[in-house]
Amino acid sequence: MDKSKRPFLKSKRTFRKRLPPIESGDRIDYRNMSLISRFISEQGKILSRRVNRLTLKQQRLITTAIKQARILSLLPFLNNEKQFERTESAPGTTGLRASNN
Repeated sequence: MDKSKRPFLKSKRTFRKRLPPIESGDRIDYRNMSLISRFISEQGKILSRRVNRLTLKQQRLITTAIKQARILSLLPFLNNEKQFERTESAPGTTGLRASNN
């Protein structure tokens, strides 16, 4: 049978086996900031298990380690860098009102 006569059959794709994000030698601890910071988003949120490609046990350990690091002020609870940036105002406005009194 010719390939042109089989329009609805998908071609077989080869999938690359992904490496696990945590190796067996890595210790999941609140002091291991290089490991913990990989599982936090730019906003400071803990990434989901599906995104992290972790097992349930590893995700629980990562979550408790992140929470301990936040409580001990090793990590911020929120990462609001945009809040502190200075925005350009429109020309002619300074943001302050001049009083006429």
